[in-house]
This record gives sequence, C-alpha cells and structure tokens, in this order.
Amino acid sequence: MIQGGIRSGGAALLVWLWSASRGHPIFNRDRTLPAGLAAGVLFGMEFGCIYFALPLTSASRLVVFLYLAPFVVAIALPHFVKAERLDRLQAAGLICAFLALAYAFSEGFSGVARESQVIGDALALCAALLWGLTTLVVRTTRLSSSTPEKTLFYQLAVSCPILFVLSFVSGEHWPEQIGWFALASLAFQTVVIAFASYLAWFWLLRHYSATRVSAFTFLTPVSGLAFGGLLLGEPISPRIVVALIFVALGIYLVNRPQIPRTIDALPD
Repeated sequence: MIQGGIRSGGAALLVWLWSASRGHPIFNRDRTLPAGLAAGVLFGMEFGCIYFALPLTSASRLVVFLYLAPFVVAIALPHFVKAERLDRLQAAGLICAFLALAYAFSEGFSGVARESQVIGDALALCAALLWGLTTLVVRTTRLSSSTPEKTLFYQLAVSCPILFVLSFVSGEHWPEQIGWFALASLAFQTVVIAFASYLAWFWLLRHYSATRVSAFTFLTPVSGLAFGGLLLGEPISPRIVVALIFVALGIYLVNRPQIPRTIDALPD
C-alpha cells in the first residue's frame, strides 16, 4: 500500500503536468468536485481491498473475482444510460470472456478454501464492486463531460492519502533498503501504468461505450500469463492459448459491428 500511495501521488503529478502542457486546467470550477471525490474514494478503497486480499488468498483467485467488475458495469449502467444496454449475444460474449479467464486461472481453485482465503476472496469481490461503481460514477455524473486528465487526477490525488492511511493502519513499514530494480519497477508502474494506461482508459470511457470497453479488460490477466512465458521463460500451457482464443471471441461478440435494420418501403 505504501507503493500504491507513491504510485498514485507520482502519477497525479504527471497528469497535472501533462494537462497543464496541453492547456487543460485541472483546478477550474466545473462542479465535478463531488463526483470526483466519490470516484477517488472508490478507486482508493478498491486498491486497498486488493492489497489486503493478496496475503489472504492466491493471486489467481483474486484475479478471477476481481474481473467480475465488467458485470457490475453491464448490469447497473443501463439503468442510467440506455445506450449502454447489451443485447443477448453481447451478454453471451461477456460471459464467454469471463469463463475463459476463469479457465486460465482455474488451477488456483483446487483444494478446499481456508477461512483466511474466503476472507481474501470476499475482499476481491468488494474490489470488483468498487471498480464497477467507479466506472458508474465516471459515466453517470458530470465527470462524463470532463476531460480524461481531470477524471484521472481526481482518482489518483484522492487515492494517494487513502492508501497511505491504510498502510499506516495495517502496520506496514518502510523498507530499510530499496534496490534499483525495485525503483525501476515502481517507476514503470507510475509512468506507464498509473499515468499512461489509465489516461488512455479514461479517454476510451469518454468516447466509447463503457460496457463494451470493459470487455477488453479480460485481456489483461491472460496476457500477463502469456508475457510471463515470452519474457520470463515460464511455460505457456494449452490452457492459456485456449483462454486467449475465447477471450478474443467474447470481446468480438461484445463489440461486433451492428447491422442496421432496414424497413422495406410500403406500397402506396
């Protein structure tokens, strides 16, 4: 959580500098503050749940439960934005992508779950709910018309102190020595993940359907397994290949081109 707080704070500074360089003021009065604070609290608590869950449950179980978040968006968002409603084939695609993800990480579900593991799983479910609610706030409030930079800045700036407080409450300690590899890893997380990729994510939410874009998130953990094989020499099992194929199929079904219906001209 200490690293999470540092990452959020550093990325917030980068977002502010980027926004200022492009002439997009962060601190203008546009009545987005209440929604921005709400999104930031949800964002910070989401990562807090993830970090508390990691010592209690396996990473594979956490990933599967966490990626229930797109279903929160798909179920709740259409009640506020009718255009976000998925048809049956799109819903089937979302389920297909999730089942493929669950299949890829199914080895982590072998054996009987311990009591601590059940608590970790529950925290992962809470993180999924908070992730989905964050997207809901972004799409249904004044943040939907705000710049992606400002939306992201709210979440990073608010989550930073939240994570530091959670770190203090949980009794985390600063490490006595920090190696260059750890610093490089934290820099990568700050610049590439929390700044660049999150900014791209909020730009997508601003311009495209949130329910459709959310389907692409299923690629993240499965791609992590694939890159583990490509970069770290870990075995790429047929399970990963099958999962990638069906995740891709699910994403296609959710985002397939819509064929407009035409009405034949009636005779005079």
